[in-house]
Amino acid sequence: MTDVKARILLVEDEEHLNDLVKMNLEMDGFKVIPETNGVKAIQRFKEEKFDLVILDVMLPGADGIQVCETIRLVDNQVPIIFVSAKGTPEDRIKGLKKGGDDYLAKPFNLEELILKVNKSVNRQENNTAKQDLEEYAWGDNFVNFSSYKAIGNNGEFTLTKKEALLLKLLIENKDEVVSREKILQSVWGYTVYPSTRTIDNFILAFRKYFEKDSKNPVNFTSLRGVGYKFSDT
Repeated sequence: MTDVKARILLVEDEEHLNDLVKMNLEMDGFKVIPETNGVKAIQRFKEEKFDLVILDVMLPGADGIQVCETIRLVDNQVPIIFVSAKGTPEDRIKGLKKGGDDYLAKPFNLEELILKVNKSVNRQENNTAKQDLEEYAWGDNFVNFSSYKAIGNNGEFTLTKKEALLLKLLIENKDEVVSREKILQSVWGYTVYPSTRTIDNFILAFRKYFEKDSKNPVNFTSLRGVGYKFSDT
């Protein structure tokens, strides 16, 4: 028996489309668990482990937006791809704001859906692999991501949970610019959208904690309109 790439919860009440998507994803190596009812899909997600959710919007029992919001209360990381006949820009924006990672309007290209599924699963696997980072040291600085304990310019102190999450994200992507959107998804979750100023304030705090000269930072830098970068040089 070949290894399964990932387990997918497929929530679609159009039976022929449900069968078609399921068949093609399973041919590509995925394990697909189909549901046609929103309430049953929520229950199934709470009882089992899934690596990705494909979610119609118009469903009996509970609509896809309600299902998505409930899933996000349980799991803030699992990728969710909406597929819906409601394809206006307003519908897409609503789905993404409520916690979706992607949105395909019906009728959609099946190959495009499979590509999006593979990319989402691979991205999630990479993020999971990075979660093993427990602590990190650079120069005279140190941080433990489990205890939130850190050592900086003024000795030992304790980071807040959000500070630890953001610092870990930046360090995991060392020397790469991390976009504001990625920070919002990874640190603040999918349903809260702080302003750029909020993130800037965290970066300013990191500079005060760890930089030799906070007014001329070398470890924590920002690129206007692009994102934020950590470097330990």
